[in-house]
Amino acid sequence: MDSQEVIKIAVVGPESTGKSTLSEQLAAHYRTVWVPEYSREYCSRLTGDCTWEDEINIFYGQLELEKRWLPRANKLLICDTTFITVKVWSEHVFGRAPQQVLDELPRHLYDLYLLMDIDLPWQDDPLRNFPGLRAHFMNVWESELRQLNASYQLISGLEEQRFQAAVQTIDRFLEQYDK
Repeated sequence: MDSQEVIKIAVVGPESTGKSTLSEQLAAHYRTVWVPEYSREYCSRLTGDCTWEDEINIFYGQLELEKRWLPRANKLLICDTTFITVKVWSEHVFGRAPQQVLDELPRHLYDLYLLMDIDLPWQDDPLRNFPGLRAHFMNVWESELRQLNASYQLISGLEEQRFQAAVQTIDRFLEQYDK
């Protein structure tokens, strides 16, 4: 399939909201591929805190990973987060976002964003940092999506409910997209 015809679906939101699990489930359901979160692999190799340069590397790494998976997509490309995460984290940790990220944001949009609600229980993970700030980051994510004038839907519920809500949202989107 021509990469111009691929519909890009971004699964985004605060930490520990089931983005990776849902991305994998959706890719299986729609018989396509999903782009994993680059920062997870990158940060697992760090021996200290994430630096400004690490954030820039994560930005470029996420873009490259998506570019690599795009030709393998079967109509849909499911993206487990996007480089907007670099903007969110950089602004929180460093008080500003890399200019490369800000420049690319309006040019690198997704057709649909699934914003994961914070209604799942927190899962401890060495790469997760802010269990007490989930509501704050939920507001940040909603603000980011509104600023992009993005087409997005809040996805709530536990396990199967969450998966079904995401499938219904994507199916409705595809019906409108095909018209």
